[in-house]
Amino acid sequence: MAVNLEQWLAYQQRQHPDAIALGLDRVRELAGRLGLTGPARHVITVAGTNGKGSTVAFIEAIARAAGLRVGAYTSPHLLAYNERVRIDGVDADDAALVSAFERIESARTAGAGEPVALTYFEYGTLAALLLFEQARLDLAILEVGLGGRLDAVNIIDADVAVITTVDLDHQALLGVDREAIGFEKAGIMRAGKPVVLGEADPPASVLRHAYRIGASAIRAGCDFLIDDLPGDDAQARWRWREPGYAIELPEPSLSAPAQRANAAAAIAALRALDIGIDAAAIVTGVRTARVPARTQRIERAGVEIVIDVAHNPQAAAQLAAWLAAHRCAGTTRAVFSALGDKDLGGIVAPLLGQVGHWNLCGLHDTPRGLSADALAERLGGALAGAAVTSHTDVATALAVALAASLPLDRLLVFGSFHTAADALRALATG
Repeated sequence: MAVNLEQWLAYQQRQHPDAIALGLDRVRELAGRLGLTGPARHVITVAGTNGKGSTVAFIEAIARAAGLRVGAYTSPHLLAYNERVRIDGVDADDAALVSAFERIESARTAGAGEPVALTYFEYGTLAALLLFEQARLDLAILEVGLGGRLDAVNIIDADVAVITTVDLDHQALLGVDREAIGFEKAGIMRAGKPVVLGEADPPASVLRHAYRIGASAIRAGCDFLIDDLPGDDAQARWRWREPGYAIELPEPSLSAPAQRANAAAAIAALRALDIGIDAAAIVTGVRTARVPARTQRIERAGVEIVIDVAHNPQAAAQLAAWLAAHRCAGTTRAVFSALGDKDLGGIVAPLLGQVGHWNLCGLHDTPRGLSADALAERLGGALAGAAVTSHTDVATALAVALAASLPLDRLLVFGSFHTAADALRALATG
């Protein structure tokens, strides 16, 4: 039997034949066996193609600045599994997670029938819910893992739902277009409860579902708006407003064009929750929220390294917009690797005009990863005419690209959470 956290995680990965198994029945059954009643006094669930993790971070930072006890459940992690479960800004420790897994396993195997099959993600979701309930929190923020309607976090009825964006990703599981994907994400809504829509043009399927069940849709660009305010880059400010209320804000600590939209959705969610969050807490939270590997900037010998988890065309386009707004004086070199089931050409396309040299590298810690040679073959057409070299792994590609760079050059590392994590590990030890 598993003893430590590493052993538990390895055990969980062997317990279900599929890495992803959408559906709520098994998780609901286990939640009932565990006696789970609710993770917190208030719950916000966040779904979306991109921006989920950042939106969770803004909600968390604002709520904590207001003095609330807050739990946040996010995925995937970057460097340590513990990152997935935070209570009052602190990652869950190994002992707490192991204790939760032991309770889940006892419930899973109880009774005379076959044990209930759980995926790796479902174990983690139940563990987070257990730890949150034990902590007697004011607010739990639950990030959907995939889709929404059939995702494990959807066993919890949220007081407020947030759908950040809807775009193409995971089409094999969620549907081939925005309408189908939007329907899956709309499944986190609840009748009579608010849903914050973080983009001005959500799919019609999202709006139809809100109308059908009587959820109150709060739309970006309609029910709440963002205004630019005069100021230079060092003093950039903006205004969030809704009818009868407005607040001037500093530029978000998370640097990217989409982060104002993510912060705006977070503010709208907390305003809809109506638990007395004051203006000072909103300002503090927007200024202090942090998430690693979202246009994270690290300097090495005068070379700026930008690390981002962008792994689909929409996120890559947002990253390209950020690069255009933050030009470097030298050459931009990319270190790129991605999972084999992604739209690789669609990811690199927005950045072709901004990258002077592509360093392609393999991913070896996931069965969905590609070798450097396979990645180069898949991208042969998309990168035709570009300067390209291939490397065994992210650490090697990063070292070679950094050695080739001069002060004022830039290295851009992106393509997946695995890519970003490997780069952060290499920089921490290099």
